[in-house]
Amino acid sequence: MARNDGIGFWLTRRAQLAPTRTALVFEGRSWTYRELNEQVNRCATSLSDLGVCHGDRVAVLTINVPEFLEVLFACGKLGAVFVPLNFRLAGPELSFIINDAGVHTIVAGSEFTALVDSVRSELSVRHFLALQASDGGGWLVYDDVVSSAAALASDNVVNTDEVAIIMYTSGTTGRPKGAMLTHGNLLWNNINAALAFDTLEDDITLVCAPLFHIGGLNVTTLITLLKGGTVVLLRAFDPAQVLDVIEQRRITSMFGVPAMFLFMSQVPGFETRDLSSVRMFICGGAPVPEPLIRIYQDRGIPFVQGYGLTETAPFATLLPKHDALRKLGSAGVPPMFTEVRVVDAGMDDVKAGEIGEVVIKGPNVMKGYWNRPDATDEAITHGGWFHSGDLGVLDDEGYLFLKDRMKDMIISGGENIYPAEVESVLIDHPAVSDVAVIGMPDAKWGEAVVAVVVKAEGVDLSPQDVIDFANGRMARYKLPRRVVFTDLLPRNPAGKVLKRELRDQFATSVDA
Repeated sequence: MARNDGIGFWLTRRAQLAPTRTALVFEGRSWTYRELNEQVNRCATSLSDLGVCHGDRVAVLTINVPEFLEVLFACGKLGAVFVPLNFRLAGPELSFIINDAGVHTIVAGSEFTALVDSVRSELSVRHFLALQASDGGGWLVYDDVVSSAAALASDNVVNTDEVAIIMYTSGTTGRPKGAMLTHGNLLWNNINAALAFDTLEDDITLVCAPLFHIGGLNVTTLITLLKGGTVVLLRAFDPAQVLDVIEQRRITSMFGVPAMFLFMSQVPGFETRDLSSVRMFICGGAPVPEPLIRIYQDRGIPFVQGYGLTETAPFATLLPKHDALRKLGSAGVPPMFTEVRVVDAGMDDVKAGEIGEVVIKGPNVMKGYWNRPDATDEAITHGGWFHSGDLGVLDDEGYLFLKDRMKDMIISGGENIYPAEVESVLIDHPAVSDVAVIGMPDAKWGEAVVAVVVKAEGVDLSPQDVIDFANGRMARYKLPRRVVFTDLLPRNPAGKVLKRELRDQFATSVDA
């Protein structure tokens, strides 16, 4: 008999196996698995009543709130495709993604309805749902719609190779691409993770990284619900609040980027906080510095570090906690059901210690890019090997060390920023004749965006002028933290800007 084999079934089955266990906690309120499943079923009926059919796309634009997960699982039960939107994006960026995905219905927090309304005339969306009553016209109120709906009688038939999520990643050409993650991709990532760091049914995971990111969504959140544990959800990351919640809720695990754990360790009184419940912190986005490893090691808390991408759902490698210091700086080894190689331009393996491109293969690798068969064919070659665009080295034990990024991607506070996106905005300034964007070391965020600008002849232009021009045209986290001027950008014979030379020329850490 055909059934739902997708993520919607995870919640359906958990509600049968452990109906009274606590599934979700948010701001003093909690839901058992039975209660959460019933709420998701009502959401699914509501979406169906609005005309959402199998394969239709439903977008969510909100900070971390329970409704994010409700809509995700409701889509899973209907066979609809969930599209999480980065709430830090500017209007034009959101407009492109919403239209590219062909979104049928959008659910937005009240703080974002004005942003959506600012580009609404450009959107082909059929229905707009606000999580709270909105001042603008044409918004249905989510609670009103869902609370009055009957629970979905039964899940739709969903196969594991169907697309569950389209998650947009920044593009090297300045346009983001939608990575199609199937139900199977999400499941196999969590099988890999479960075998690597043993999520337990009595785990209580703290989720404060943004759920619209693959890291926030599919490192500890979904696997904890799959396993039958408890997700404690925070609207956003606040280091002092995180320490309070760890003590109050006896948190056992949490995902974050190094900057988050650094900020937690800098909260006054950190040394006396009760962190005894924590089994592990899981960290991605950049290697954890040795001093930070030792700070938490002294408190009895190990780091599980990982390397991954949206396209790999996300784990490509994991560094076991016992290797954190022995293999300092390493991204680890591939998990159980994923392969990683380091190859040359001809897809031949390079020798241990030699630099090559990191390529990844496994059931967690995305189906492809939405509406971009050209980009898919370029990214996934030779029978399923995904080209990460990252340069790395394997040591003689098979541990991966990342060395550079082929596409000059900047990682700032765990956010991926592609220079081409920023450059395409800045070059529109009438006083800018040429521009290159590079990442430079930053004490807090790992890297910061630096714009190297060539002024048009005979004009006055200040660094603040450049930043002000970009503000509102792109997400704030992509804004240059520093603007420097030069007479000429160094280029190779093919005309490509030599960004390594620029990084050497302006090799000054950005002030935190």
